[in-house]
Amino acid sequence: MNDTIVDWDDIDTILLDMDGTLLDLHFDNYFWLTHLPKRYGELHGISADEATEHILPKVKEHEGTLNWYCLDFWSAALKVNVGELKREIQHKIQIRPYVEAFLKAAKKMNKKLVLITNAHQDSLNLKLEITKIDQWLDVVLSSHQFKYPKEQQEFWQSLHQLEKFNPEKTLFIDDTVRILRTAQDFGIKHLLCIHQPDSQQKREIVDFPAIHHFDEIIPN
Repeated sequence: MNDTIVDWDDIDTILLDMDGTLLDLHFDNYFWLTHLPKRYGELHGISADEATEHILPKVKEHEGTLNWYCLDFWSAALKVNVGELKREIQHKIQIRPYVEAFLKAAKKMNKKLVLITNAHQDSLNLKLEITKIDQWLDVVLSSHQFKYPKEQQEFWQSLHQLEKFNPEKTLFIDDTVRILRTAQDFGIKHLLCIHQPDSQQKREIVDFPAIHHFDEIIPN
């Protein structure tokens, strides 16, 4: 146990992001940057590069909003079935290292494990179907249920009203700095980021305490 990062005696609830935290973000990055442009191009009779030039500005325009994460929105906007295209590469959906061991250890310590994700319900369902990570979780929630993404205070207010957790005794783990800042503003005391959410890309986090893998914080 790494006491310098997490004081487990001070934690009752663990809020967990999914993509880039429990699951490898490589699936999502590959889908949006490679597979979707390729398939969009094939369906619309243009090259993958042309498709990328068409898609990426639209995606950037909605970054951080609920639309950014909504498969229904993108299916309508791009005139493709985004959910079906995701299933074409579902073999790339992978659990990050040591996640299962961490979740099992946290359960043994009677911590409440709550998955909070911005993923659309269809994407969430696909990933749970493939990984079965929900077997170790107490609650699974999508921000689409609250109609606000985790980037907005309204999400945290709605979540708190539903789950009644104590922010002072809650640990939130996410790979996105802007979301951690929003949680911090809400009052979540214990915050942790992920250095390398995509196994194929390197980065280092300096804004918050961060880990590379969950073995760094597995409680004894």
